[in-house]
Amino acid sequence: MCRWIAYRGERTAFEHYVTEPEHSLVTQSLRALESTAGTNGDGFGLGWYGDHPEPGLYRETRPAWSDENLRYLCRHLHSHLFFAHVRAATGTAVTRQNCHPFACGRWLFMHNGFVGSWNRLRRKVEALIPDALYPSRLGTTDSEAVFLAIVGAGIDQDPIGATSRVLRALCELVNEDGLSEHLRFTSALSNGHDLYAFRFAANDHANSLYYREDGDQVIAVSEPYDKESDWIEVPPDHVLVARASRPAEIVPLFVAGSAGFEAERKRSQRVIGRI
Repeated sequence: MCRWIAYRGERTAFEHYVTEPEHSLVTQSLRALESTAGTNGDGFGLGWYGDHPEPGLYRETRPAWSDENLRYLCRHLHSHLFFAHVRAATGTAVTRQNCHPFACGRWLFMHNGFVGSWNRLRRKVEALIPDALYPSRLGTTDSEAVFLAIVGAGIDQDPIGATSRVLRALCELVNEDGLSEHLRFTSALSNGHDLYAFRFAANDHANSLYYREDGDQVIAVSEPYDKESDWIEVPPDHVLVARASRPAEIVPLFVAGSAGFEAERKRSQRVIGRI
């Protein structure tokens, strides 16, 4: 599966987190330690906030380890909030439009996971995207489709609520007709001020997610880039919320007592128990 890092804090160079560490994101593109795909060579991308409300993007289809431009960019680019991602494709083409991160307006998104039986469910998932946002659908990945559905579900008013509503809809789709397809959703989302990192799965085990906090600096990662002991694992079905000038917190992804969703979760847990 993909590997990624999200940073929010004092303005800093990307290289301190993306290329320099012992187990940097570039190293993880070759030898990931906590991924079902040991190699993540189907492209990479950077997303960051600077002088404009909307994020900047750089995405490339070459493997991160073989693109010399990435090291130059990471040395010279600085930001208070940035994303970096290395991709392991799960059935869709290796194109720039399919590389993460994705942007829509002021929102930035990247994902590690997949929607099971994507070819069968693609039209139904894309139907969750409002018509006004569909022109922003530039690629063919499940990740981008889910992101645009979240944007259309009220992201500006309630990012966590919008995400949970879309995940509920996805749970219904992957469980329709008793098929119990796998769904993994470990992702990062930002509006340029606040950082949200989600860890969720249905009918499967959730992909790894860790974070580290030091003062105003919060870093979320798919897997740690060093051997320090201060990395904290985000539990499944929870969200890391890192708002500007506030301590980071872990909150439940779903409101307790949602009967429909609880039924889907119980069914998912039974499937996991048989794996």
